[in-house]
Amino acid sequence: MPEQEAAQRLPGEATGPARSGTGKTHRDLRLDFFRGAALFFIFIDHIPDNPLSYLTLKSFAFADAAEVFIFISGYTAAMVYGRAMGRDGLVLSSIRIWRRVWQLYVAHVLIFMVYAAQVAYAMTFMRNPLFAENLGVGDFLARADVTILRVLLLQFQPTYLDILPLYIALMLTFPAWLVLLRRAPVTGLVLSAALYGAANAWGINLPAYPSDEGWYFNPFAWQFLFVIASVLGLRASEGQATPLPSWLVVGAAAFAAFACVVRLSWVLEEAGWPVPGLLRHLLWPIEKSLLPPLRLLSVLALAVLAGRLVRRDAAFLTSRPGWIVVLCGQQSLDVFCLGILLSVLGGIILTGISDTWAMVAVVNVVGASAMIGLAMGLAWYNGGGRLPARPLRPEPA
Repeated sequence: MPEQEAAQRLPGEATGPARSGTGKTHRDLRLDFFRGAALFFIFIDHIPDNPLSYLTLKSFAFADAAEVFIFISGYTAAMVYGRAMGRDGLVLSSIRIWRRVWQLYVAHVLIFMVYAAQVAYAMTFMRNPLFAENLGVGDFLARADVTILRVLLLQFQPTYLDILPLYIALMLTFPAWLVLLRRAPVTGLVLSAALYGAANAWGINLPAYPSDEGWYFNPFAWQFLFVIASVLGLRASEGQATPLPSWLVVGAAAFAAFACVVRLSWVLEEAGWPVPGLLRHLLWPIEKSLLPPLRLLSVLALAVLAGRLVRRDAAFLTSRPGWIVVLCGQQSLDVFCLGILLSVLGGIILTGISDTWAMVAVVNVVGASAMIGLAMGLAWYNGGGRLPARPLRPEPA
């Protein structure tokens, strides 16, 4: 999960968009916006057979919202804690990072318990034992005395509850990465790439339960994306612009277009359209656990294009709809947790009660509205009982 909440708690960091005397914000709202958009994509994608999922990122790229989350998480974590380490030193900064890890861990355990309660309720009152199997909590409900320890050790990760453990693992080792990246970024990138290669070559992973296949999001592979983003975030925290040469932008655009055409052909073929799945026999499946090169290149290409094409003072960032998405991105942990639980509830409703188009629309609209309501409520609370005013256009980069 993104690091925005931690950023708001550091000494000297504002809890809302910082403003200059002209009323313009110094904060890069692009990060908040794309983080908020990813929250809605995750909610939509996790509802089984949701027609809206055809409109999310996964239908147009080899990557999806998970890669966006990890990239923004690494970028913002490096910005926040990189500045803190330079100001307060290694020990205090490490304690702050590990305090954040504890907050994420508590959130994960809490969301798991509510998640399991939802499934148990659905099994009991809808008389459908397949809910437990489909959502991956059958072992917990059958042998809670044995499985609960695995939950606490992050080894038991049901469906949809695997992103927070990944982020916890990445942040747990982040102080060491941060020291290395601040002193020798090239060495850090080489070491990270070596770990990524080892994970893909030999399947190095952390143990999982009840299977022995390891974590779904292999942290030894996904750390590479996190570290790449951290290097960029450190440069930003030091006021150094990362140059985007024309050849890189052109290459990113070409790869993004290629990924869009190929992935969209697969989606249309699966939806029953008379469209052949391009290169399916060569590229499918693009297995997510090890973050294969196609997924890695896809999210990096999108990051390059966003950095070049979306200006800090883009009008949509401070429009009314854009501001709502930004607010959700600024309250990401809470909104993420609620979105996961709502997607599970939505799946239970559509599977066990009704899957008509009207009910699908109700599930999506009510769920998205609840996420927006939570974000606005938290922003109101953090603002001392006053909802923050929609910011003026950001200052150009």
